[in-house]
Amino acid sequence: MFGIVRPCRHRLPEGLRAEWTAHLCGLCLALRDGHGQVARIVTNYDGLLVSVLTDAQAGAAGSGRRTAGPCPLRGMRTASVARGEGARLAASVSLVLASAKIRDHIADGDGLLRRRPLAAAARRTAAGWDRAGARTGGALGFDTALLVDAVERQTDVERAAGPGTPLATVTEPTATATAAAFAHTAALAGRPGNAAPLAEAGRLFGQLAHLLDAVEDRAADAAEGAWNPLTATGTTPAEARKVCDEAAHGIRRALRAVDFADRRLAHALLAHEVPRAVDRAFGAAACAHSGGPAAAADPHGDAGPPPQPYGQQPYGQQPYLQQPGRPPYGQAPHNLNGPGNPFAGAGGEGDDGGGGTGGPGGSGGRGPGRQRPPRGFWAGCAAFVGLCCTCRLCCASEYEGPWSRKKREGCLDCGDCCDCCDCCGNCNCDGCGCDGCDCCGCDC
Repeated sequence: MFGIVRPCRHRLPEGLRAEWTAHLCGLCLALRDGHGQVARIVTNYDGLLVSVLTDAQAGAAGSGRRTAGPCPLRGMRTASVARGEGARLAASVSLVLASAKIRDHIADGDGLLRRRPLAAAARRTAAGWDRAGARTGGALGFDTALLVDAVERQTDVERAAGPGTPLATVTEPTATATAAAFAHTAALAGRPGNAAPLAEAGRLFGQLAHLLDAVEDRAADAAEGAWNPLTATGTTPAEARKVCDEAAHGIRRALRAVDFADRRLAHALLAHEVPRAVDRAFGAAACAHSGGPAAAADPHGDAGPPPQPYGQQPYGQQPYLQQPGRPPYGQAPHNLNGPGNPFAGAGGEGDDGGGGTGGPGGSGGRGPGRQRPPRGFWAGCAAFVGLCCTCRLCCASEYEGPWSRKKREGCLDCGDCCDCCDCCGNCNCDGCGCDGCDCCGCDC
């Protein structure tokens, strides 16, 4: 799964989260239905923006939905997923994008693709995806030759680049291809007047995606001796950050000129998540709820919130008044089963603090800081298989480690991929509700 727009589930309101998932699953199923099971591996976060933009312009009348069957990636639950021309165009674009990524890795000689037999097989796969994308795009009136041409020109552009070459020159093929895909959503939605501003948004998004990929790969490319646009052009991190910030602002400006039927999800992804992707790539973001080092940092600076005087709580909250004889809030009594603990279980001191149904963890519960003993090797293997088969390992907000039994977050839940803001989950700026929300910095 690749892409720069990876919204955190803690930030999107429930309705928008369900819509985003519907487009992601719709793209995956469109790839399966049109090109077979193997094609589903090219599902990516940025490709589904094409589906989102199509539905955002078409509105409820043009937004097709169907109920998909149980899927391991949804915890074996059914779901309402996007279908129709937007999802199919997203599938076409995703195939060509994946083909471009494979060709880029082959040209750079990354990993196993340095070996000729594997590189030859990868080239055949990429060519097959190009043809498949062309078939789907042609049925929708979209000429994928623009995308394929951009992929082929990229190698020549990179060879000609050197110190002092503008970044816009290096990213031009990607920008041109993305602009064409974004603009065609206006034709699918029956709003030709939106083509120009969407093309501009797509051009800037393509440039930004290319640069952020270069930023994230710069250290690895230097270690492997691979070509990197920032290193080749002599661009400093500060200069790259300036270009990325200008592109993110330009995307927001272009979106204002687009006539949407329902702009909420498109605005949340392109106006809010894109700047967060920039912060993430440059190491300036972390999940607020994950307790990372940047969790408390201001989104527009390095300093965290000002310290609070002793006994004074932020945001007008009243200080916690500790009662005599009771431990501070959030801490367990020293003796879970002693006479001073009203939640003590019925068991004695040797029952691990969870002998009765009244214990803090319910039936068989354990007090804070206590956990069940680790599983053995084979029992842990069985638990690991169960987590994988139900996809709790990647999709659950929290799961129990198969061997250690420690509480862990799912891989796709958030981790360190975002800078969650508590109030942005409910904001609604420019149709999605910010109303002057300081945390978003939204000037819509």
